[in-house]
Order: sequence, then C-alpha cells, then structure tokens
Amino acid sequence: MKALSIKKLEKVYKNNFPALKGVDLEVEEGDFFALLGSNGAGKSTTIGIISGLVNKTAGQVRIFDTDIDTDPAKAKSYLGLVPQEFNFNQFEPLIEILINQAGYYGINRKLAYQRAEQYLRQLELWDKRHEMARELSGGMKRRLMIARALVHNPRLLILDEPTAGVDIEIRRSMWTFLTELNRQGVTIILTTHYLEEAESLCKNIAIIDHGITIEHSNMHKLLSQLDRETIILYLQNSLQHLPAEFANYDIRLADTDTIEADIKAPLTMNKLFSLFNAHNIEIKGMRNKSNRLEHLFMCLLEKNRNNTALLETIQQTHAETEQL
Repeated sequence: MKALSIKKLEKVYKNNFPALKGVDLEVEEGDFFALLGSNGAGKSTTIGIISGLVNKTAGQVRIFDTDIDTDPAKAKSYLGLVPQEFNFNQFEPLIEILINQAGYYGINRKLAYQRAEQYLRQLELWDKRHEMARELSGGMKRRLMIARALVHNPRLLILDEPTAGVDIEIRRSMWTFLTELNRQGVTIILTTHYLEEAESLCKNIAIIDHGITIEHSNMHKLLSQLDRETIILYLQNSLQHLPAEFANYDIRLADTDTIEADIKAPLTMNKLFSLFNAHNIEIKGMRNKSNRLEHLFMCLLEKNRNNTALLETIQQTHAETEQL
C-alpha cells in the first residue's frame, strides 16, 4: 500500500505566485523517504497541504488510500508532523504537552500518560517531564516535537528539518531513534538540508525544484549515476612530489601531507592503492571531498534550470514570431 500518493498537486497563492506547478509523489508503506529541494522549491507548501494546514489549488493527496478532501479527519489520524518551527506552549510542562496532544485524537488520559512516558524515555526527556518547555535547550525542544508527533502512534511521520541547529551528538542519537522507528514499521518522510543525513538514512528520494518534481528515484540507483568521486587521502609521511606514473591519472598533491584523487575509469580504488603500495606511499586516513548526494543534487538542479530557461526562450521566440 502507498503511505502517500500525490498527483498533479498545484498551489497558487493570492498574489498569483505558483508555489506548486504539478508535484507527483509516491511513498510506499514502510519507506524512509527523502524529500529534498532548495529554499522556495515547494517542500513546505507540499507538507502544509498534506497536513491540512494549506489549501491546495488542484491535484489529489491520499494518505494510506484516504483522500484528504473526502475524509480529512481519518487522513490526519494516520499522520504525525514535526514542523520546522517550535509551536508548542512554552509555559507548559513536557508531560502535559504530550497528554494534551493525545487528547486531540480521543486518547484517554491514562493511555496518553503511558504513551508520553514511552516517547519521553526513548528520546531521553523523561527526567525533564515536569519542567516548562521554555527551559529546554534547542536540541531537547526538537526531540520534544518528535515525541509530540508520535504520541497518537501515527503510521506516517513527516519531519521538516528535524535536526536543524542541533549539535552532532544529538543529531546522531536522533538518527538512531528514527532508524529504529522506521524498522518497527513507521513510514518516515524527511526534509533536510544536511544531505549526508538523507544519504545515510533514506531508501528513496524525490527532489522538488520550482514547484515540480524533477527526480523520484531509489537512493542507491540515483547515486550510481555519478561517474566520478573525489577522494582526499592523508599521508603518513610528507611528499614533495608525486611519482611520474601518477601523471597518467587524476591524482594530485593538495599539499605535502594530502593527496586528492578523482576515482573514475580507468582509476579504481583498488588501482589507486596498488599505485600507493608500489611506491611505498602510506595512507593514514581518507574521506570523500564532498557528499555524493550533494554533488548529484546540484547537478540535477542545474540541469532542470537550464532546461527551464531553454523552454522559456523557445516559448518567447514562438510568441514573437506569431506577432510578426
């Protein structure tokens, strides 16, 4: 079953700005799905429509085969939303925030308390359950938002920039929690500007740009389109010059302690390390120069915008020709 199905979704605001021009999207039940796009691409508008916070202009949205227009209450019952902005009562204790949220879904207070305890413990907030929300750090507030979204046990969880502004340790702990949640069967849709986060967590991906879907693919298949990768290698011993043989490949000294290598045919990782071994070059560490998904993301945006500019030029030329 599809956890989420979106067809030809459009949104035109009152100032005639077309935020969405025809978004198509499908998310399978149990998926961990990345919804990516630059600022202003239409991600937040799409999420707003799914959650009932924004009225669509045209198109269809179904959550677990329930249309948001014909049965909005049922559709919303399947959904948990973690928005970008903190939107809870800052002067209310954590435990009451969760219990009150459960009440909106008709959950009795006893069960609501049990659910609140479950998620506050899992997100390491139980010890602060009686503190006012305003007293929490930014990272704790993010975790509180997740706990609140889960208190009615939704089947689909949407996280809009859930790790924005939190430190690395908290981000990693949230990754672990979300991965386990997904393993238990909760479908998760993640929007993030940390593309290494999407690459590490998500199985499938869609990219929105200027209100349309420009990519909808399996993460592994998408990344396999890359024809090269730049690797940075840290040397055990400094080098002033590379062996002459290295000139046959895209291998270069970044400085006396660092080598950069472009991994593309005919150079493979095995071939690269064979060269190092043949010349007694010892490597103490390595990393990718840039995130693979980030590189591909930028390439897809550039391609889409070039195609859009070309289409606009053709349409303008056609209009000018008809006027002659």
